[in-house]
Amino acid sequence: MIKKPELLAPAGSLAKLKIAITYGADAVYVGGEEFSLRVAAENFSVEELAEGVEFAHQRGKKVYLTANIIPHNSDIAEYEEFLKKYSSAGFDAVILSDLGMFQLTREIAPELEIHVSTQANNVNFKSAESWYKMGAKRVILAREMSFDEIAEIREKTPEGLELEAFVHGAMCISYSGRCLLSNYLTNRDSNLGACSHPCRWKYFLMEETRPGEYMPVFENERGTFIYNSKDLCMIEHIDKLIESGLDSFKIEGRVKTEYYLATVVKAYRDAIDSYFDNPEGFEANPMWLEELKKVSHRDYTTGFFFGKPGGDEQNYKTGSYIRNYELLGIVEDYDPQTGMLSVVQKNRFFKGSEVEFLRPKGEFVKHTIQYMEDEDGNELEVANRPQSIARIRIDTPIEKDSMMRGVRES
Repeated sequence: MIKKPELLAPAGSLAKLKIAITYGADAVYVGGEEFSLRVAAENFSVEELAEGVEFAHQRGKKVYLTANIIPHNSDIAEYEEFLKKYSSAGFDAVILSDLGMFQLTREIAPELEIHVSTQANNVNFKSAESWYKMGAKRVILAREMSFDEIAEIREKTPEGLELEAFVHGAMCISYSGRCLLSNYLTNRDSNLGACSHPCRWKYFLMEETRPGEYMPVFENERGTFIYNSKDLCMIEHIDKLIESGLDSFKIEGRVKTEYYLATVVKAYRDAIDSYFDNPEGFEANPMWLEELKKVSHRDYTTGFFFGKPGGDEQNYKTGSYIRNYELLGIVEDYDPQTGMLSVVQKNRFFKGSEVEFLRPKGEFVKHTIQYMEDEDGNELEVANRPQSIARIRIDTPIEKDSMMRGVRES
């Protein structure tokens, strides 16, 4: 019998952790204030992590702490204190990429479960087996893996070794994220979490003997985005992912918004559950992909899963995101007596606006706003005060933490 895989979501803050779990994640991965590869994320203090762990554990979910930088000598000296400081929070595993930090963790906290990061470039069964023999519970495979390669690794590694892979989110042009472009061009170290994302920039070609003459690399007067990968999206191939033997499906994006997180987690939650409701008759629901197109994203690709990519996996025309929808508010409360929905405003919306409510469970609800008021009961024509409450009259009960979205204003 096929085991139901874990759905693993990013959580760049305590609020995002709670949203990810509310919308269906089985586990989240978070960063501490040091040793995380996402310095742009808010990241967690010890106290916030402890609160997040308690929230997750009360609901039967897990929390993994990332410490997957590629460390220099000075980092090793600080890691022991970092680990001791955060271990009191009670997280379920630590994610590491470096052999030295792996061994140090085994010495300091031998009881702690270790997951080996994708930064360790695990692309073969012998490497995965070696990590397992040293004490790793899980290996996170490199993004450069096909289904056939994953199947062989699963077949040739111990049953007790868990395998995890990214199934959705941004792709780095460098091998499993080990990027040097940022270091060279901006002196910001990608491998310490400070990437400046030069793979999304426009590039021109300059010939050595003709300095100052910039020629487009591609026939486009704006230049070309030669390193600009499309985003990974495997929602249409959930059955193949489940049948591949992977234990955990990982979503990228600790610096993405709460709305992004809710939408993507829910789509994959629905897809996984749908498969296990009817494995024999499973068909991918086109609505899952449509939902994923309602978040900020680049064009989608299946990456390396079906073999070595060709030229179509790069977007040579623009490094911009596609943003067709935006978050208008987050539901705070619903009063069934009055039929009034309290929404914390995020972006402005109007009387007459057509909106959708993305809910933690069930299908989204469409609604045209006929009446809304402020907290004092004054009727509103426009809600344009971020973080304040707007009350909307609606017959359908909408759950707390539901996301109200609308088509983005041009």
